[in-house]
Amino acid sequence: MVWTVGDVHGRLDLLRPLLSAVLEDFARSAQTRKVLIFLGDYVDRGPDSQGVIELLCRLADGGPVETIFLRGNHEDRMAAFLEDPGIGPTWCDYGGREALRSYGVTAPADRADKDAWAAASADFNAAVSDRHRAFLRDLKLSASVGDYFFVHAGARPGVPLGQQSSHDMMWIRQSFLDDSRAFEKIIVHGHTPTDDIQSDHRRIGLDTGAYATGVLTAVRLEGEERAALQTAMTGSGVELWRSEIETTKGAKRSAR
Repeated sequence: MVWTVGDVHGRLDLLRPLLSAVLEDFARSAQTRKVLIFLGDYVDRGPDSQGVIELLCRLADGGPVETIFLRGNHEDRMAAFLEDPGIGPTWCDYGGREALRSYGVTAPADRADKDAWAAASADFNAAVSDRHRAFLRDLKLSASVGDYFFVHAGARPGVPLGQQSSHDMMWIRQSFLDDSRAFEKIIVHGHTPTDDIQSDHRRIGLDTGAYATGVLTAVRLEGEERAALQTAMTGSGVELWRSEIETTKGAKRSAR
């Protein structure tokens, strides 16, 4: 039995209730192997990257289920900024500014001020704990369980899954999405936000744009069954949505 979670992007407010519901479902299951896989992009854009990583670190310390944490392109850039201040302006263009703020670091206003970016990188290095560094360092590029191959962005068509490049696994988009060829296994991925879960014979896409839409998605894979949990920010607070997943279209919410 596998639960897998899509792109979180700093939305700790959505992750906490989703994770609680997933762990409750695991506790009810009689399956002997229980695996929880996160598809990457825990940081950037949303307000609490630091809090998300801390929660995942606590989960990784041990618990009732096996956990696997994949590397997204945003973790890749975040880790790179610890070593190379020069990528700071580009990283901040797609969400790094919010991640820095969650660690108490202010991104420079001037993209061209190399000294300011060097200082920001130094401040970030001082703010990121050894525990969080180890989490970033140990992230995996992919995982395989049963008939499913889990990866952040996708896979390059025509290339065996065991030979995929790290860049493609973190960054690929249209070359993967626009191709109809199937792989050896069904690809489960995030990276490309859509209005709802994408599910067909070759892939399951889980990125529902949590940082912008207020909807964070997890999918349960058990045998041939696919079911979903989503936490959604509504006018009355965070709600939990449950749904069954059609294999040729997006998921349809059947209950809340």
